[in-house]
Amino acid sequence: MISKNIICTVCPLGCGIDVSLSDKNEILEIRGQGCKRGLSYAQAECLAPARVLTTTVKVEGGGSRLVPVKSDGPLPKDLLLDCMEVIDNVSVKAPVKIGDIVFRNILDTGINIVATKSLN
Repeated sequence: MISKNIICTVCPLGCGIDVSLSDKNEILEIRGQGCKRGLSYAQAECLAPARVLTTTVKVEGGGSRLVPVKSDGPLPKDLLLDCMEVIDNVSVKAPVKIGDIVFRNILDTGINIVATKSLN
């Protein structure tokens, strides 16, 4: 049996959640969550962790060399470094508007990389 301690980030309470997993990575027990959202968070964090990716992309012809970007949804945690390698080879031409899609469907995840700042 494997035990994981997780701090829930869904709400400001920050509940400490204990998850017991089998050797086959199946959830046996979840304790410590203060609400149903914490239960869902713990399940997702143990079985399929995902994160929103934030980084920068090169800009050609703008007032700045980089524009901040983020994924428009959570990406599987084990794909984050691969996504960064793809994004490292991307550049956009100025002007860039907040919300512009900089890269569509990164690594066939259905998630887009979008600008989080406007640049002229």
